[in-house]
Amino acid sequence: MSSAERGGISRRRFVTGAAGIAAGTGLVAGAAGCAPAAIPAPRYVPFEGANQTGITALPIPARGLSAAFSVQSPDRARLTAMFQALSDETRAVMSGEPPRTRNAAYPPTDSGILGAEPPADDLSVVVAVGASLFDARFGLADRKPRELVEMPFLANDRLKPEQSHGDLLLTIEANHADTVQFALRQLMRSTRGDLVLKWIVEGYGRGAGSGAAGGTPRNLLGFKDGTQNLHMDDEELMRALVWVGPDDGEPAWAVGGSYQVMKIIRMFVEFWDRTPLAEQESIFGRTKLSGAPLGMDDEFDVPDYADDPDGTTIALDAHIRLANPRTPQTEENRILRRGFSYTRGFDGAGRLDQGLAFISYQRSLSKGFLTVQERIAGERLEEYVQGQGGGFFFALPGVQGPDRFLGDMLVS
Repeated sequence: MSSAERGGISRRRFVTGAAGIAAGTGLVAGAAGCAPAAIPAPRYVPFEGANQTGITALPIPARGLSAAFSVQSPDRARLTAMFQALSDETRAVMSGEPPRTRNAAYPPTDSGILGAEPPADDLSVVVAVGASLFDARFGLADRKPRELVEMPFLANDRLKPEQSHGDLLLTIEANHADTVQFALRQLMRSTRGDLVLKWIVEGYGRGAGSGAAGGTPRNLLGFKDGTQNLHMDDEELMRALVWVGPDDGEPAWAVGGSYQVMKIIRMFVEFWDRTPLAEQESIFGRTKLSGAPLGMDDEFDVPDYADDPDGTTIALDAHIRLANPRTPQTEENRILRRGFSYTRGFDGAGRLDQGLAFISYQRSLSKGFLTVQERIAGERLEEYVQGQGGGFFFALPGVQGPDRFLGDMLVS
């Protein structure tokens, strides 16, 4: 259903949305790695921008979902129409447009789970495309981002085909599960003739500063996750490390987009829970409760590895030391993290099926995620985690103007 099919803006929506925007101009809760501050009221995240706004929107909501699809469009024209419909519906759900009413003899135009006036809930949608979209079907092979490939098996991976790859990926965030489900169903409704669901993972992740405790969220191994994440409100840093630039040798349409890694990482939590605390902290290189680097007092203290060349305090193979060696040469390898925890019941052996839906954005896969993966290959943490799905994708540039749509420069 396009935005034209929905009703006009309501007074309640205008007032609530204006309050959210006003709150957003003051202090907000930072991303992981920033000290928490006052949390603004939920808002309608703007849809338009040079980049997709859901990649850096703050505060980070409490719920997340990633859904991969196979594209069934028969030709380029139909693919173009799909991107137009997807963009119209994304704009509509992110802005809280109320559903259009019609004759009760027909199915309703939305699920109704958010009522007649969808409330502000920090809802955002990020649309990304996979390498397989650039095969022979649509004549886009010469427009593929130069580093976009199908995600290979990396160290310790056991990728399941039914949970891996895809032509298109939707990443949806909001504060409540019903908002996430509403958005997913609306987006699927508007593209039902073109997109077939391939796999899905849903979960939660207290954004920094949210929840009763606030602060950096913890993963399901109990450690703070993302202490040194990039500051999403630092535009200069985002241009340097996240957004594809005009001089990167990428197709012109890709400028303003970002390489997205989505990886389903299972955590063997029962095994981890039987591991001594000293070993857990040595594996990560941090104190479990405070999050401080070993030998230091505060979560945000910066370890000086030059003063610990033999790994006496923080082991040479500790996760934080391998992932971010903190040298001038490794600054360009930093990535923007924005994932969430998931739990999917239990497996046939009676073990909990839980873990991390890892999501990162970076200007370059080779300089970002892949370089970090090379550094952590063989780390002790591999004994407790396993990559089981996900894929490499390219988050499309943003939409700038009411007559534009996501992917328009790609398919034109």
